[in-house]
Amino acid sequence: MSVVLSEFLIPGWADGEGAPAAPVDGQELPCHFVDPELFFADTAQELEEAKALCQTCPLQRACLDGAISRREPFGVWGGQIFDGGQIIATKRLPGRPRIQAA
Repeated sequence: MSVVLSEFLIPGWADGEGAPAAPVDGQELPCHFVDPELFFADTAQELEEAKALCQTCPLQRACLDGAISRREPFGVWGGQIFDGGQIIATKRLPGRPRIQAA
């Protein structure tokens, strides 16, 4: 499978556990060596791990620009969390919010 990030075609992404990923311009992409589910996790800790991986990526800006242009519905793209097509600071946990004490 390939994922299109902006104008970049990234071969090898999510081709299975331990699949070798082709380097882009001689640089390996951090997202090619972890489970893709990490970028679509439900917990804040896992989402922060995914964002941290993006910090060293040579295509971080291109990935983010592509996600914005595609209006990605959710996930971590370019080091940012998307929810409902918008960049958010943190993802709210599922369920009802807690009632604030008066």
